[in-house]
Amino acid sequence: MVLNLTNLTLRERLFLTGLAALLISAVTSSFAGIYLSESSELLELIPGLMVLVPPLLNMRGSISGVLASRLSSSMHLGAFEISFRNGAVLGDNLRASFAITILITFVVGVLAYAVCAISGHAVTGLRDLVVISVTSGIISGLLLMLITVVITVASYRHQLDLDMIASPTITTAGDVITLPVLVCSAAGVVALPESIRTILFISVMLIVAGAFVYSIYGNRNVWCIVREAVPLLIPLSFLGVLAGLVYTADLDSLIGFAVFLILIPPFAGGCGSIGGILASKLATEMHTGAINPSLLPGREVIPHFLHTYLYTLILLPLIAVISHGAGLVLGMNSPGPGVVVFITLVTGMILMTLVNGVAYAAASMSFRYGFDPDNFGIPVITSLIDLLGAVALTSVINIMI
Repeated sequence: MVLNLTNLTLRERLFLTGLAALLISAVTSSFAGIYLSESSELLELIPGLMVLVPPLLNMRGSISGVLASRLSSSMHLGAFEISFRNGAVLGDNLRASFAITILITFVVGVLAYAVCAISGHAVTGLRDLVVISVTSGIISGLLLMLITVVITVASYRHQLDLDMIASPTITTAGDVITLPVLVCSAAGVVALPESIRTILFISVMLIVAGAFVYSIYGNRNVWCIVREAVPLLIPLSFLGVLAGLVYTADLDSLIGFAVFLILIPPFAGGCGSIGGILASKLATEMHTGAINPSLLPGREVIPHFLHTYLYTLILLPLIAVISHGAGLVLGMNSPGPGVVVFITLVTGMILMTLVNGVAYAAASMSFRYGFDPDNFGIPVITSLIDLLGAVALTSVINIMI
């Protein structure tokens, strides 16, 4: 009886820790949404820029979120140490994450251009789109890795559960950092003379080549992480680009009710954070043997599923109210708080139902086939949320309004 009470108390403590992180994340991510809505003129001025927004936000959260998830698992397994040397868990994971950032942001730029060109949407040149994507990715990636290190070291020293705080914090930081960096990079690049843009493009290509060569020959542990992550992140980047294309196709409607531009980052970030907590906890408990990676989820997984629904019911109405309030303060059009809350909550509950199943399937299958579930859960979940969230959100908006 005492044991059950102790377990229940621990579960409640972990839930409240995650909830606190998510609430802070919801409020902070709204600033990213406000920034996005205020950048609507630039989104229209640079064709294809909106297509970059979901995949770059997603990749920032995925790469740094996966980094934190791997570090969390190493803490639970007793393998973590605060060291940046070659062979150390922290150092090797940081180097791998930086290399992955360079490679994937290059892929995102190429995919965004190709998808826009094939679908007939207006798009700026391949050279500029690649430079914008890689430049903004490197800057925001370095800042996010620094934040990840601070959170990881603090969790390690104060014996906090990194699984419960890393995903919301990093996703939020990714939103707040990546959007301004992306917009400023885009504005800066298009303002440069043609010759300077060409030099920047050549420099970016050399950096990409250097990251690729280092990934293979620099460090065996780095290569193992890159080799496992990049083949997964490339198709997931494509899903993010498709999400950006969905928003681009409906950009006029979103700008017409600009409150929904405010809503996009905290909605995607909040759902991604909830899914990230779930994926990270499943990965950690499979590593430690607390969860058996069977074909169907066992009873020990059900509380984690219930937590995602509770988080959704608490978090998403708050996000909707904040977005509506910010829209009113900034003089933006809104269909009303009740409509915004309804659209947000309905879309979110649908997404979380899918997320529960996909998160468990991704973690279970990767673990059973000898892969690290830390590398699969968060990227799969956030990319799925990006695309399905974009489709569901724009569809419900168009139905309701």
